[in-house]
Parts: sequence; C-alpha cells; structure tokens
Amino acid sequence: MEYFAKHYDVAVIGAGHAGIEAALASARLGCATAVFTINLDWVGNMACNPSIGGTSKGHLVREIDALGGEMGKAADRNTLQSRMLNLGKGPAVHSLRTQIDRRAYSGDMKHVLEMQENLELRQAEIVDIRQKDDIWELRTALEAVYTAQCVILATGTFLGGRVYIGDVTYESGPDGMFPAKRLAQSLKALGVQTRRFKTGTPSRVLRRSVDFSELEIQNGDETIVPFSFDNHKYIENKIPCYITYTSAETKRIILDNLHRSPLYSGKIDGVGPRYCPSIEDKIVRFADKERHQVFIEPCGENTEELYLQGLSSSLPEDVQLQFLHSIPGLEHCQVMRTAYAIEYDCVDALTLRPTLEFHDFPGLFGAGQFNGSSGYEEAAAQGLVAGINAANKILGREPFVLDRASSYIGTLIDDLVTKGCSDPYRMMTSRSEYRLILRQDNADRRLTQMGYEVGLISEERYQKYLRKLKWIEAETERAQSVVLPPSEALNDVLVSRGTSPLTTGARLADLLRRPQLGYAALTPFDPTRPDLPAEVLEQVEIDIKYEGYIRRQQAQVAEMRRLECRKLPQDIEYKDITGLRLEAIEKLSKVRPENVGQASRISGVSPADITVLLIYMEKNKL
Repeated sequence: MEYFAKHYDVAVIGAGHAGIEAALASARLGCATAVFTINLDWVGNMACNPSIGGTSKGHLVREIDALGGEMGKAADRNTLQSRMLNLGKGPAVHSLRTQIDRRAYSGDMKHVLEMQENLELRQAEIVDIRQKDDIWELRTALEAVYTAQCVILATGTFLGGRVYIGDVTYESGPDGMFPAKRLAQSLKALGVQTRRFKTGTPSRVLRRSVDFSELEIQNGDETIVPFSFDNHKYIENKIPCYITYTSAETKRIILDNLHRSPLYSGKIDGVGPRYCPSIEDKIVRFADKERHQVFIEPCGENTEELYLQGLSSSLPEDVQLQFLHSIPGLEHCQVMRTAYAIEYDCVDALTLRPTLEFHDFPGLFGAGQFNGSSGYEEAAAQGLVAGINAANKILGREPFVLDRASSYIGTLIDDLVTKGCSDPYRMMTSRSEYRLILRQDNADRRLTQMGYEVGLISEERYQKYLRKLKWIEAETERAQSVVLPPSEALNDVLVSRGTSPLTTGARLADLLRRPQLGYAALTPFDPTRPDLPAEVLEQVEIDIKYEGYIRRQQAQVAEMRRLECRKLPQDIEYKDITGLRLEAIEKLSKVRPENVGQASRISGVSPADITVLLIYMEKNKL
C-alpha cells in the first residue's frame, strides 16, 4: 500500500557521476535535496575505466572544479597515477589524466554526500514518476511516494539496461546491478522520447597471472598537476601502468568468431560509441592495422584487479579467453570479470533546453548518459549544470547557461541540445572552435567568477583567486618592461635552443614570445623576478606567447556573442515565417533555440535561413 514519505525541493535519480554533482550543487545552493540510488555501495561507481580525465576530458574536470564541483577534488584525493597528456603539442590540447582507486573514490564520494547539509542519500529504486499540479511524484519499489518541485534524471546505463555477452543476454545494469526497467516504462508512458544506445567494457584480470616481463612500463609524471585549483597538497604516483599489443593471432581469433558477436549478428539494436569501439569493431574497421595498443591499468591500491583498456568486447566468454591468451603478457591471465556490452535507454537531447530542463516537462531535467553522452567527465559536467539550474528555478533566479566560448561544458551541452547525437557523445578538443582560449590551465580564470556568483565558490577560495589574478597582471607588466642585457651566457642558451643571439638588450616579453624559450630557460638571467607560483608564470607565458592568436579568437567570440544576445521567443511559430525552408522550419520547431546564435548551429538551418529570421525579428521588433 502506497504511503507519502517526504517532500523535497530537488530529487535526483541516480548517484553516478552526474547525480553526485547535481545533488551537491542543489544542496549547496540551499535546496532540500534527495538523491536516490539502487545500491548505496555503488555511489560514484566507475563501471568502466578506473580513470578520470584524458584528452578534452581533463578540461571538463578542471572546469567542474572552477565552478565549485566535486569531481576534481575527489580525483586528487584518490589518485594512483597522474600524467599530463599531449605535452608535445600546444597548451590548448594539454590534458590531465589520472588513474583512480575506484572503490576508494566511490567511498569518498558517498561520504561527501552523507556529510552534505541539505542532502539526503537514499537506497531506493524509483519505479514511476508523474507530474501533478507542478509537483513531481516519485514512487519507489517499496511503495513510498516522494514529491519534489524539480527532478533530475541521472540514470546512467541503468535505464532499461540489457547486457550482451555472445549469445547470452539478460536484463541488467552495469557491474551486475539491477536495471531500472519500470522507470524506463514510466518515462515512456509520460511521453519522454527515448532511444537505445550501447556501450561496453573490457575484462578485468588478476595481477599475479600477468607476465610483466613482456610489458612496457608506463610511469606517472615526476611533477604532478592537481585537478583542483584549490588543491596545494602533494599527490603521489603509487602504481605504474603497462602497455602491450594485440597480435596477428588475436586478429585471427576475433575474425573467425565474428559471427558470434551480438554486434554483427544483429542482436544489439542500440548505437555504440564511435570513438571508443570494441576490439572486434576495431579489427573490422581498421583491417589493415597489424596490432592494437592495450593499456593495463590498476583498479585500486588494495585490489589485484587490472583493467585492460582497449579490449572492450561483447564476444562470447570462451572467445574472449582465447584472444586474451594470444596477447603478449596475458598468455596465462586469469579473468576476474568478463567483458560485456550493455544497451540502455537515453533521451533525445534535442528535447532539452540549454539549462538541461525538458521543453515539455517543466521541472524535469536530464544529465549524463541519460542525455546521450558517454564518459564520467561529461556526465559530471552536465550534472553540475542541471543541479544549479534546478536550484535556480526553485530559488527564482536566472537560468545558468554556459556558452561555447566560456567552456568545454558549454560546448558539450550546446552540441547535445542544438545538434543532438546519433551515437554516444564524447567530448574532444576538436569539437571546440575556441580551444585556444578554452585551455585546461585557465579554467579558473574563465569560470571561478561564475562559480562565485552562483554560490558554489567560497569567499576564501574567491579571494585566493583574485590574488592570483593580481599576480598575473603584475608579472605581465613586469615582463613587458624588464630588459635582459646581452651576455655570453645568455647567448649560449639562445643558440643552444635554436634561436638568435642578442646584440642589444631585449624585453623579457619579447624573449618569451620565441617558441624555443620559456620562463624556465631564462631564470638565471632574470634576477628581479618575484617568487611566484608556477601556475602564475605558466599563465603569463601563454598569454604573451600566443597573444596575437588569442586576440583573434576573442574577436570571433565577440561576434558569436552578438548573435547569442538576439533572444528568440519560445512561442514563435516558424511555419508562419515567409522565406524559411521547410527543413529549417522543422528543425527550428523541434529544437526551439533560445537565441539566433544557437539557431545558426542547428544542422539543416542555413545562413540564408538565419538572414530570413533576422529580417523577421527586425520587422516584428523582436
């Protein structure tokens, strides 16, 4: 028999990476918040790779931190190994990636939720949601009824989850958890437009069954950069990673058994991730490639499980064992967890606003894999934005929307709600047209002010941030005025680095503009330099070195924001606008863009359509 349990301002369904950030943001902004999860022992679970960050994903984590989110802090607290990727390229694509102790991370995040004021963490399966008089009702499997003004759906891969391993298929969430079957049915009954996506994960093997003499060792960086701008504690590399490669025998085994893969037999209906394919998919798509790289990564400090990155598969268990044993170092490996593919329901993100609230269901928000994305970092970023906007809605504040020029988070959400996605969306640096100014190193300079204004950055942290800005400004002025005189020692350094020697004095800033030089090389010749944190010198050096390119990109941003300021009424009837093409009418009516800038990025809306739209707005004084 049903009974009324409690009312909340915000209810979050799911305690994965999206749900955690959504719940913390809402609660920290003063809203009575509850987060519901099927199993409390798997809060913040890393069902796939035991890592955080990576190319472009590291940008997202630092942006989450700059706004006042938790993922970066938790990653720093539970790091096993840290590496800065792409250091051979420019700073725009440098990305931090850390191996994480997955069970410690999960326990850490659970404790953060438990200790958060205004937040209740509950183990309960939500099986039905419906709206009555602007209040959402949530029913649990135990017949409790909770109500909330706003609901955030952060269901991950649980929603209608089904696992595939060869011919074996069964309803399941990730890691052998219960799936959210009845909730999936409830959302369809509500009228939420869902579709099926697929993802997968590789086997885990026992450390003592691996022959490490056959593997390449991969150590962490000597100097570790934390994810959190507020973290000044020492982070230690504790465990190395290893690299191996598939063999010709691996390829033969997989091709001989391809007919047994549910991916190729037609059993899986869901669309898989384009940029993280299974090993059988890689073998087929890159047929001319002799071998594929495999990263062997620790799952934790107190476990012997190793994760085999690059070997995601849905082949039968016996075939998985065969191809694993054909890989150098894994000839006698003992499998602890079998690889699998999982199919799940997600929403068409075109039905969402940039705030991640549904167009047609006021007070209902989506975040994470529910919105069609993949990855822990993408999920956490969306959860943070959804949590802020749910709280703002309740508190009567303006919506919080990040544009493409402010952040990778803004780019991610704009891509989802404006362009949609036909396969699980993954963030990449190439998706941003403003990546030179959206670097991971300056995420705090871009977003901390916003985090403070929202209410997620403390006064103490904000004052530290303002002090950093003053240091950057003062050092930039000093670099423009200080002249380094020519000397034999300085010229030796310049020539050794492949740049011209000095015949007269040169300003420090002019020397820093040279690609071959940086603060480190000029230290012995710059005696008046104040003792500043490395991150301050890094910002000054990048600002000076790329000044012209940054100024050019900022001009592009100004033009983009000019269009973003032209707001579009949500009740506009595009079919009544003479001159718009039929495809544009259809796409604009579906996406319902917030402004002209967003309208211009919709697939199928041409520049001519935007001109027609602008003329219509001028004529009607919109």
